[in-house]
Amino acid sequence: MSTTTEPSNEVRGVIERSFDDRYSRHARESLDELPENFTITDPSVSGHPIVFASLGFLKMTGFERHEVVGKGGGMFQGPGTCRRSVMEIREAVREEREAQVVLLNYRKDGTPFWMLLRVCPVFSAHGGSVVHFVAVQVPLHRKPRACSPGGGGFSQVHDFVFRCCRKEVCSDSLAELGCASSMNQVLERDVTELESEEPCEASDVEKRSAVTAMDNIFSVLTHYSELTGRLVCRKRCSNPDVGLLSSSLIISLGRIKQSFVLTNPHLPDMPIVYASDAFLKLTGYARDEVLGHNCRFLGGGNTDTSTLHLIRESIKTEQPCTVRILNYRKDKSSFWNLLHISPLRNASGKVAYFVGVQIEDDYKNEDRQCWRPDMRHLSVVGVVKVAVRSLSMSAGSSKS
Repeated sequence: MSTTTEPSNEVRGVIERSFDDRYSRHARESLDELPENFTITDPSVSGHPIVFASLGFLKMTGFERHEVVGKGGGMFQGPGTCRRSVMEIREAVREEREAQVVLLNYRKDGTPFWMLLRVCPVFSAHGGSVVHFVAVQVPLHRKPRACSPGGGGFSQVHDFVFRCCRKEVCSDSLAELGCASSMNQVLERDVTELESEEPCEASDVEKRSAVTAMDNIFSVLTHYSELTGRLVCRKRCSNPDVGLLSSSLIISLGRIKQSFVLTNPHLPDMPIVYASDAFLKLTGYARDEVLGHNCRFLGGGNTDTSTLHLIRESIKTEQPCTVRILNYRKDKSSFWNLLHISPLRNASGKVAYFVGVQIEDDYKNEDRQCWRPDMRHLSVVGVVKVAVRSLSMSAGSSKS
């Protein structure tokens, strides 16, 4: 069984709105009538979680819906899952395109099964952004192979070891990968044997089934998105809005647990184009109340204007600065914000964004003893810089 933690009620609310606001609740009923196995995920929510899982998918994997919604697709991977195939899917998500691979996944009871996985982005017809990904899974039929003498096969892999290895396969955290390295060494022989096993090949019938399933799903999604006035399409119908973040960058930024925002200096009034979950929790605002707005909404009657002047000068000169400023939450309560602002440059050296990292200056916070604010500021800026720089470099190479 998966060891991933249960999403909070707040996160579950975000996940429900991700689907219902776009397609309406009635879309769930129509999708449940489809016989295909599939999931729908949202790259704009931290962790790129599943927001809908079909009845066929749940029956195939043995999970209940509440055990799946809110979790990432990595929960179905295990020691025999080919990392190369996983990277192919991640690359397709990064490039916001369709992809198809054969993958070894695991049911709730730990038994492995081969499937044909077809992934397709769902685009907003107005603005061109990726709002969801649809993943169709077609189980592949094959004859079970005899286990090698002394190998023990899948059934003798200890449950605890299996869960740890599964976590390592699906993890994107460098820290988690480092912690799991010793476990990988212990299981290196078993994993190598499993990955070297000749994979299934999808038949033409199974490939056509995946295409047909995707057509049926998009027919439902398109119909119900028309009813809400938020039309989606299978192909990008319009050029992406200026300043729009790619789904891959949003996924990368979503792994950062600190409070921060990205603003775009090339757009009028330098609006926020990304806000972390921690920022939303700190300020009490919802994401749609923040995106597209200038950060000045955090100011209030007692906010020092001289501090605001320092911030404007740092942006004008493209230099980092750190200030202590009185800000206000949505409920009008105030807090002292240790704010660090720094420019983020792309691969060509030009400023692409500004990042603002917020730390509540609360002397009752015990974390102050463990992490100096300046170190926390720099750690967040460093990770965000890597994500932005990596994206611009890969985008440049794909065009050449």
